[in-house]
Amino acid sequence: MKNTYLTGYLPLFSILMFSLSFSVYGVGVLTELFRGIGIYAGMREFLSDLELKIFILIVLMIIFFMIFAALKLIAETINEVALLFFSRDKEGEALNRVRSGSLIYFFGSLATIISLSSIRGLLIIFVVTSFVYFVYFVLKVSTTLSAGGTVGVILFEITIWAALISAVLYVVIRLYNGLLASLPILEQLPA
Repeated sequence: MKNTYLTGYLPLFSILMFSLSFSVYGVGVLTELFRGIGIYAGMREFLSDLELKIFILIVLMIIFFMIFAALKLIAETINEVALLFFSRDKEGEALNRVRSGSLIYFFGSLATIISLSSIRGLLIIFVVTSFVYFVYFVLKVSTTLSAGGTVGVILFEITIWAALISAVLYVVIRLYNGLLASLPILEQLPA
């Protein structure tokens, strides 16, 4: 007898591992940034080198944990809305079939260990893991979908994710440009 709750803890471990991997990379980046702008020595007056790196790691872990947990919540909501619109399944059997897909993210999070020194590698592993899960999701729920429903789910997911990513990138670029425009040192530079 297979217990459906056997893999219930894997999403939490996946989020923790992805958060840890991105945070370990971030500690190196922030340490170099703090040294470059000259505040690292001041921070070292209060904490030892190891304590400071652990403090930065914990702060980054909290930030990345919130980001990945929010992404998981958004992804589950998008998946369920897509099934609401396009699935013939009224009992929720399709969602039970995709529960074991959490293993994909678990193994993807373990794979990030090999790429702790490269943000490009970490991002590639995350994107590939997400794509593999998307294919797995579509294959598992396709038995409850018509051919048009399968196309609808795929287009719905791609459209929603593209809109969300575009909106976030637009806001980040606007904030970045606003920040650069407000720096007084840039006003003194000759054109």
